[in-house]
Amino acid sequence: MLRVGILTVSDRSAQGIRADASGPVLKEAIQAQNWMVTHQLVVPDETAEIMNALIRWCDSENIDIILTTGGTGFAPRDVTPEATRAVIERLAPGLTEAMLIESLKITPHAMLSRAVAGIRGTTLIINLPGSPKAAIENFQIVLPVLPHAIDLIQNKSSAETGHHLSPSKKQG
Repeated sequence: MLRVGILTVSDRSAQGIRADASGPVLKEAIQAQNWMVTHQLVVPDETAEIMNALIRWCDSENIDIILTTGGTGFAPRDVTPEATRAVIERLAPGLTEAMLIESLKITPHAMLSRAVAGIRGTTLIINLPGSPKAAIENFQIVLPVLPHAIDLIQNKSSAETGHHLSPSKKQG
């Protein structure tokens, strides 16, 4: 069972002006996979607060995946990608590229995303859009590879299953 943290980045939600809409729909989608949401937090669009939450969750809370939602666009206060880049150790561009490719089939606004995905320690961090609809659509795009990604990140012996050439395709 994967352990997931959801970090909503929104000034208005952090101030109580608007309810967090994306966090709850992501939580429902995660629980539908029989995964556990161990942490859920709303923070304002402040680089230091985003970084602090990501570092704490990665380094101390034994979370497999952190999904951020919000703060990935072009607005001046959209700093989630910068905060994520500051804390990750390795980029995972294939995840964001897949989200972009599939999202462009839905809306041309997808090209305005600056989302980042990467690894810190044994935790995978993925930036998702702030709208509930787009957050779920993007989560569904990366969902099929997440269990295997975590197995690889955590160096589980089962991760290599299926990575070897079949005997008939090996070169001699």
